[in-house]
Amino acid sequence: MKIKTVIFFYILTILTSCNGQISNKKTKPDPSSNGDTVKELGSNIMVVYQDKKNVYWFGSWETGVYRYDGKILINYTTKHGLQNNRIDEIKEDKLGNIYFNNGGEISKFDGQNFIKVSTASNSNNEWKLELDDLWFKGYQNSGLVYRYDGKYLHRLKFPETKEGNDQIAKFPNVEYSPYDVYIIYKDSQGNVWFGTGALGVCQYNGITFTWLSEKELEFDIETGFGIRSIIEDSTGKFWFSNSLHRFNVYGQDNTIKYLKEKGIGSLDGKKDGDLVAIISMEKDNNDLWMATYNKGVYCYNGQQITHYPVKYNGKDVTVFSVYKDNKGDLWLGTHENGAFKFNGKTFEKFKS
Repeated sequence: MKIKTVIFFYILTILTSCNGQISNKKTKPDPSSNGDTVKELGSNIMVVYQDKKNVYWFGSWETGVYRYDGKILINYTTKHGLQNNRIDEIKEDKLGNIYFNNGGEISKFDGQNFIKVSTASNSNNEWKLELDDLWFKGYQNSGLVYRYDGKYLHRLKFPETKEGNDQIAKFPNVEYSPYDVYIIYKDSQGNVWFGTGALGVCQYNGITFTWLSEKELEFDIETGFGIRSIIEDSTGKFWFSNSLHRFNVYGQDNTIKYLKEKGIGSLDGKKDGDLVAIISMEKDNNDLWMATYNKGVYCYNGQQITHYPVKYNGKDVTVFSVYKDNKGDLWLGTHENGAFKFNGKTFEKFKS
């Protein structure tokens, strides 16, 4: 009896120990536990992003953000912790946290929960250029941009310029600031570029601000479209939306200078062709992809232009953004027709 009793308690001890080890083991967070599983994307998808784990994120201006891991599609909105159901930007830090921006209202997703990013109480317009900082656009008519240093969000205003003050004096009642930023782009040298609604582009190198006006860019000021996209091509030269010139930008004494080179002219190849509204650009090896607001997508390979109409149910689709994922596949965000993916010949509507 004693031997049987000892054996029984020995087995019981092992089982208890194993159970204890299992219960103490940390389980991987399940993102679907704090979101709504859905069958398809909403119609309004403005931003597409793929993170380091190859998970896709689709940002809407109406219905929050969607997460797609290749199998399950999850929708997150303000009821799940987002600051706003409109998503203007999606970015990722070096630790894999994902950030969703709506005009400075920024939500951080840590893999399971959304956390509001706090604004520094005494940032004092602290302009810096640090390697791991994230940059975000401000809200309309603020003239602000935001720098996130991993702990706090810093509200930043551009130094006043004569061109900016002239714009304010000329249009005192418009509901936007000439310093409003449409696009933020970091180049291969670590400089940050800002595309504005009325003042052209600004390069910040950590020390100085250098502006290239819409006049210098030979931009059609009357369209009022602003600089919506900036891209550095495979040769290290820059393209600014709707300028359609290529710029060789180089530094000297903490300032920049540039040489304007022949660009691609009008997208239809005609000398006096109509300039379409380029809303977003992406590079793919030596190809430059340009998404236009209402005339599809154009690809320029350095010698010729190829036009890719974007249609759904026989109607033209209004495009907002073009994005290249980790595999090199091209995506489009659209106003009313969800997301589109390039199949090598045409852009087709994405279905999960």
